[in-house]
Amino acid sequence: MNNKTKYIKGSQMTWPSFLNIKTLALIALVLLGIQSPLQAQETQYTRPSWYFGLAGGANFNFYRGSTQTLNSSLTSPVAFHDGDGIGLFMLPLVEYRPIDSNWGVMFQAGYDNRKGKFDQVMSPCNCPADLSANMSYITVEPSLRFAPFQSGFYLFAGPRLAFNMEKSFKYQLGTNPDYPNQTGSPRIDGDFDNVKKTIFSMQIGLGYDIPLSSKESQNQFELSPFISFHPYFGQHPRSTETWNITTARAGVALKFGRGKRIETSGVVYESQFSIDSPNNTPVTYKANEVFPLRNYVFFNVGSTAIPNRYELLRKGQVKDFKEDQLKVTSPKNLSERSKRQMTVYYNILNILGVRMQQNPSTSITLVGSSEKGPDDGRAMANTIKVYLVDVFSIDSSRIKVEGRTKPSIPSEKPGGTRELELLREGDQRVSIESNSPVLLMEFQSGPNAPLKPVVITYPTEAPIESYVTFNNAGAKEGFKSWSLELKDENGKVQAFGPYTEDKASISGKSILGNRTEGHYTAKMIGITKTGELSVKEAPVHVKLWSPNKVEQGIRYSIIYEFDESTTINIYEKYLSEIITPKIPIGATVIIKGYTDIIGGEVHNQELSLARANDVKTILENSLSKVGRKDVKFQVNGFGEGESASPFENKTPEERFYNRTVIIDVIPLT
Repeated sequence: MNNKTKYIKGSQMTWPSFLNIKTLALIALVLLGIQSPLQAQETQYTRPSWYFGLAGGANFNFYRGSTQTLNSSLTSPVAFHDGDGIGLFMLPLVEYRPIDSNWGVMFQAGYDNRKGKFDQVMSPCNCPADLSANMSYITVEPSLRFAPFQSGFYLFAGPRLAFNMEKSFKYQLGTNPDYPNQTGSPRIDGDFDNVKKTIFSMQIGLGYDIPLSSKESQNQFELSPFISFHPYFGQHPRSTETWNITTARAGVALKFGRGKRIETSGVVYESQFSIDSPNNTPVTYKANEVFPLRNYVFFNVGSTAIPNRYELLRKGQVKDFKEDQLKVTSPKNLSERSKRQMTVYYNILNILGVRMQQNPSTSITLVGSSEKGPDDGRAMANTIKVYLVDVFSIDSSRIKVEGRTKPSIPSEKPGGTRELELLREGDQRVSIESNSPVLLMEFQSGPNAPLKPVVITYPTEAPIESYVTFNNAGAKEGFKSWSLELKDENGKVQAFGPYTEDKASISGKSILGNRTEGHYTAKMIGITKTGELSVKEAPVHVKLWSPNKVEQGIRYSIIYEFDESTTINIYEKYLSEIITPKIPIGATVIIKGYTDIIGGEVHNQELSLARANDVKTILENSLSKVGRKDVKFQVNGFGEGESASPFENKTPEERFYNRTVIIDVIPLT
């Protein structure tokens, strides 16, 4: 937005006022049109892929280096060095921008002037000398274009090939001011020699496309202010001496494009938007949760001490520790919900110590991974070993330690470039490896096997059927993505999304906050696959779910590696042989997929749904093998949405646990 404001202000400084007012009015009409719903019409057009136009403006030229021998017949008694000047450019242009891509190409060629005047110098006779140069070219400038946001802002860069057209100069040697009656030398107009016929250099810049036409029009006009920078690399105009030119360019382009007709049989594509807001008959879901234990202890970068977020006991407290009596309280907000279940995980070393006490034949290997190297990783692992030996009296021979630079399944992938700091935090860890089945999750083995889960009783939470469902039939087919804005009676607006499926479910608590009910205007904002906006509104009354009747259920969780939806294969036997037999006749199985905050919102939304659907497929297949079709499934992908995430994303533990699918088994009542 700041860039857009900057360019508009620039136009106000140089354009006539009447043209400025007209342009602003056109921009205002465009912005108003963006906020309006897409109207049905007989003919619809795509955004243009090709644009043609003309660019013009000023080159701000900066001379550096030196020149003295102007041609074979004229040498100045003293060398000229720095200088500057302003030249004009006028370039016809062509742009190609694929509709479904942020990338494109630009090509422009035309007149390019690099004239300027050198700073005055004094000759040995104390006479002032002046030199101005008029260097003109036919320039050819292909560029790669990138528009990173869903706006008119774009970046471009590419080579510049210039062919010299003019190489003239004006040279004047003045008189010594100490001799006022002296006759000055006449000005000499000539041409530089040894001028390069072609110059190969580069350019980089940015611009903003301001639409001047209605989005529904087939013919599209854009006004595009831009700036670019042409560094001195390659811009030595002569094959002798050291004179070079650096140029900053500021200009504006007028572009024209023509969209293609979309055959719609007389109807523009429209999704069907509706809302289901349940009356919310109060029901309490009290459930035993099978809480998975990742076999990792995460360390702070640069430290080999166990982080203070982990619960550590004194030796005298061990006898009173019971893993099934860990305090789990009802959360009031996301932070407390995250803290509540992390309380279980942050006792992982105490759970491990008690289990090793109870099973004296078990042994483990602690593998520390540190970006500082194997020695640092081994020191991290040894810190945990010392704790288990000193506090839980585990024989040291039962615990081996190893060190390495990267864990066997690293979060940071080769070639990755995004949010590396968060991923590297997840790789600073000690892995707990064991071949003792009693310590491990059912049907799991190998160095990456999770530990045996903890069973806890989790408190009342609103069930998925109490959520407000926003139905946007046809969105998956017609939209790239869509989002929601909910405005209450006081004008307060909340944003949710983006979504890629035909419906989205949001809990009443996320919408209402501390209120028990409220009336809202819901606005659906969709981006079609042709790049247009579709906006629809509908009223909705939301009522907060509150507990009353008790129903008993059970919850399971499946954990994924970073950015994966196929690692569910390692849990297939667990889902088939542990979870499936515990699903009662006529039960409802609610499957909710999540991700951490690393990656794009749309990608994470799709990833969370893919994870949830993988779980559903395995459970359905397992039920089908025993002839059961009595179970009702509800599947949702919540992506990285903070209002629905099981955990926060401040620590690597929380991010690892947010890469999950939660399975609630609710019996028929």
